[in-house]
Amino acid sequence: MASARSINLLRSSAKQFLPIQRLPRATHGLRSSFYYSTAPAGANPSSSSSQAPPPPQGEPKSSKTPLIAGLALGGVGLAYYFYALDSDSDLQKRYTTPKAANSNLNFQAVYNDIAAILEDSSYDDGSYAPVLVRLAWHASGTYDKESKTGGSNGATMRFAPESNHGANAGLGVAREKLEPIYKKYARSGLTYSDLWTLAGVAAIQEIGGPKIPWRPGRQDGVGPDNCPPDGRLPDGDKDQDHVRKIFYRMGFNDQEIVALLGAHALGRCHTDRSGFEGPWTFSPTTFSNDYYRLLFDEKWQPRKWSGPPQYEDKKTKSLMMLTTDMCIVMDKSFRNWAKKYATDEKVFFDDFSKAFSKLIELGVPEENFSGKAPMTLKTLDEQGIQVD
Repeated sequence: MASARSINLLRSSAKQFLPIQRLPRATHGLRSSFYYSTAPAGANPSSSSSQAPPPPQGEPKSSKTPLIAGLALGGVGLAYYFYALDSDSDLQKRYTTPKAANSNLNFQAVYNDIAAILEDSSYDDGSYAPVLVRLAWHASGTYDKESKTGGSNGATMRFAPESNHGANAGLGVAREKLEPIYKKYARSGLTYSDLWTLAGVAAIQEIGGPKIPWRPGRQDGVGPDNCPPDGRLPDGDKDQDHVRKIFYRMGFNDQEIVALLGAHALGRCHTDRSGFEGPWTFSPTTFSNDYYRLLFDEKWQPRKWSGPPQYEDKKTKSLMMLTTDMCIVMDKSFRNWAKKYATDEKVFFDDFSKAFSKLIELGVPEENFSGKAPMTLKTLDEQGIQVD
């Protein structure tokens, strides 16, 4: 991703898109990456003071380490209700929209505004991209194909108890970062659930990743009643059987599982969130197949430290892998796909694009999309747009 960019819409671009405006920078001290576990004992996993209730009977316990987020009136005259956008508790209030894809909102303009806020030298490795990918992932990866609950439809992470799940520790940073963009487009029909998933798409594309087909139509929930139970996201300290159980529940196969794990090329773990520490790759803000290459090319050994079990590369001791990462080189089926992605980045990009596009549509009724095909949005570079 280019470093210094100046917000400068070309005349031709200005005719097509709403002007990009520099949005207020969020001020906070939280750090976040793509992959987090339950916060350590004594740490507060979210900005909310409320505590998550115990999981319902029959549901799995809280995830320790998760792996790894516009509806329009059109011409039909349907009404929708939205927040008092200037209140201090926007993320906790109720909002709903009709079940119809927004055909009027300029989503390239929304994408551009997201892309314009990614770089920030005061944040982790200078980019919000990894945490926005993580937000899209966690907002979508709670889907259960049997009960047809969870998934990206609803943006239920706005509410407790989901906002307080240990798996979502630190994601308040991402939600707050996107809030000015939501406020800018809410009256035009933008939903949180579309915004969060589009943010993941923009983040991946802007840091060198593949194009991700995306379409609007997700409906925001109106309260916490539809929050998925805690424990639906994967634990990073588990083996391949656990990984398959979690991903098969969403409807993914082995190839898609390994492709999605490739997003661990992004971000890093922090001891004040997951208890784990370090990045997976040497370039945590660049989307690539480095995650797979390093798994095979480096020698990995258990790290000797006071924190939870994790692996480190023997050569530099600066990289880390979790148990769930190591299982993809130990399991025969997973290993075959990982080896293919390590040697052919184009194949990885193609497979990741399909799997991630599928992930961020989990839980969304097909009728919400109003029959519209996914769109492919242009990067800022492709549009000739520079952002300071």
